[in-house]
Amino acid sequence: MLINCDLHLHTEYSFDSETPVRDMIEGSIRKGLKLICITDHYDRDYPIRGGVITQNAIDCKKYYNHISGLREEYKDKIDVRIGIEIGFQPWLGEFYHQLVNEVPFDMVIGSMHVISGGEPYFREIFGGRTDEDVYYDNFVETLENIQKCWDFDVLGHIDYIVRYGDEQDKYYSYERYAPEIDKLLKRLIELGKGIELNTAGFKYGLPFPHPHPDIIKRYKELGGEIITIGSDAHIPSHIAYDYHKVGEILDYAGFKYYTEFKDRKPSFVKLCTK
Repeated sequence: MLINCDLHLHTEYSFDSETPVRDMIEGSIRKGLKLICITDHYDRDYPIRGGVITQNAIDCKKYYNHISGLREEYKDKIDVRIGIEIGFQPWLGEFYHQLVNEVPFDMVIGSMHVISGGEPYFREIFGGRTDEDVYYDNFVETLENIQKCWDFDVLGHIDYIVRYGDEQDKYYSYERYAPEIDKLLKRLIELGKGIELNTAGFKYGLPFPHPHPDIIKRYKELGGEIITIGSDAHIPSHIAYDYHKVGEILDYAGFKYYTEFKDRKPSFVKLCTK
């Protein structure tokens, strides 16, 4: 199964990456990709350890202009598209609406990086609580956030929270949270939004990508059509991470194609074998 794009990549513009944009482009070329989308973080009102609130922001015009120049430079080798990954908070809907329309992005990923007021990576939100309770809150709060932060194209790494649980996926499944997940997926479909198959789950030691293949399958069963493929790479060696597993997962979920974005509009690419 041949998939030659990676639509979730981070660079020096993200607070958690030091990789120059050029290095990610050249790394993608070395991996044989034909299309990438740079999707650096913009997380306003982001809580860091110790309870201090900060703003992981980028100058969107500077960001866009820089990558636009590199896109032109590499146009004969790879199609470089420009996106952004916004971190949901329920009061930021209008702010993000204005932000993502400042420049002509190709794709906007909306993601939950803050659950119950904290970043799962720091694990403070798990203190004195079970994985089950925190995972439940994740799905409930994600639904609340997509109602209020509406200007995005694809919901990123839906079950990201599972990376950081005390027992990760030991007691986690779609079935355990089916009512909450179904409400979320149905609302995404009503809004015309997509999901992504994010292979970073494998990188974090999980036996599945984000989200779990059963969630991807359920999205398709409910009528969802838009699914992008991305590695969430922050360094070149993680580009197209574990892509050899993607075709089987898409087939299991019932997808015969994947989705690319340009100018915030989806196009569908038929899966083929090589």
